[in-house]
Amino acid sequence: MQWPCTDPRPDRSADAAGRHRIAVLALPGVPPFELGIPSRVFGSVLDDGGRPLYEVTVCTADGAPVLSDAGFTVQPAAGPEALAAADTVIVPPTHAMPELGRGGPLPPEVTAAIAGIRPGTRLVSICTGSYVLAAAGLLDGRPATTHWNLAPEFRRAYPRVKVDEEVLFVDDGDVLTSAGVAAGVDLCLHMIRRDHGAAAANRAARMCVVPPWRDGGQAQYIDRPVPEPTVATTTATRAWALEHLGEPLSLNRLAEHARMSLRSFTRRFRDEVGMTPVQWLTAQRLELAKQLLETTDLSIDLVAHRSGFGSANSLRAHMRAAFGVSPAAYRRTFHPSDLLEAGA
Repeated sequence: MQWPCTDPRPDRSADAAGRHRIAVLALPGVPPFELGIPSRVFGSVLDDGGRPLYEVTVCTADGAPVLSDAGFTVQPAAGPEALAAADTVIVPPTHAMPELGRGGPLPPEVTAAIAGIRPGTRLVSICTGSYVLAAAGLLDGRPATTHWNLAPEFRRAYPRVKVDEEVLFVDDGDVLTSAGVAAGVDLCLHMIRRDHGAAAANRAARMCVVPPWRDGGQAQYIDRPVPEPTVATTTATRAWALEHLGEPLSLNRLAEHARMSLRSFTRRFRDEVGMTPVQWLTAQRLELAKQLLETTDLSIDLVAHRSGFGSANSLRAHMRAAFGVSPAAYRRTFHPSDLLEAGA
C-alpha cells in the first residue's frame, strides 16, 4: 500500500555506462540489514544483455568509516562526493543520533553532505532514515511514513510532516519514504517497477526470494490481541479472488465465499490485510492491468475487462487516480515494443 506515484516514467539519469547512480548514506549506528537492502535489490536488476541497470555506492558523510549498530565497522567506498553525483540518494536508519527523535539538529558533516545533493535528485529513506530527511527540512509539508511504533514521536519532533504510519511506503514523486526494516525492500522494488516496469521488479524479487508486492500496510503489523486459532480467516477468499479478478466481486460474494457475515468478513479482512476489501481488490486489479499493458497487445477495453474494471473509462479513472497516467501512456512507457520504437 502506498501513496500514488506522481511520475511513473523511468528516470533517464545515468552514468556513462547507462546505469542509474544510487548513493547509500551510511551514518553511525546504521543497522547492517537496512544498509544492505539497496545493494542487494538494485544489484539484481539487469538488462537483456546481463548488464546492471543500477550502480550502488555506499558512502559516508565525510568519507571515514562508521560503526554499525552490530558492532563492526563499515568501510565506505566513497565520501560526500557520491551524494553530489547520485541520481538517487538512499538514507538507511541510524541508531546513534537520539537527538533527532527530539527534533534536534543533524551533525554538521551530515548537514554539509546533504546540502551537496543536486536539485532534482530522488531522495529515499528506509525506516527511521526519515528522521534524517525530516531534520534536514526535506519532508516539510510532504506526506511520509516511518516505523509505526515511532510515529507519535516523529509527529512531535517534526509537526510539519504529514505522517501516515499505516502504509508500507510513500511515493511523493522525488521523495520516497518507507516503514520499518523489510518495507525498505518493498520500496526498492517499487522504485524498480517505477523505473523499468513490473517485469523487471518481478525478476529482482525472484532473485531476492521475496514477494514482488505485499498486500496491505503497517496496520497489519501493529500490536493487537492475537485471534483465537479457531477464528476463520480471509486468506482462502483472497487467493480465490485473485483467480477471479475479471469477474464481478461484490462484498456479499466475497463474504459468502468466506462463509462469514458481511460485517464479520469486512472486519476480519481489515484486521488481516490493513485495508478494506474494496481497496484491496482495486490494488490487485491495477497490478493485473499493469501486467497486461506491459506484456500483451490487448486493447484497453480488453485489459479493463480482464482486470475487472469493466470498461476502459473505469480503468482510465483508476489509473489516473493511482498513478497519474492513462493506460495508453503507461503502455507507451513500459511495453517492450513501444520501448523499442522509442529507442529507434
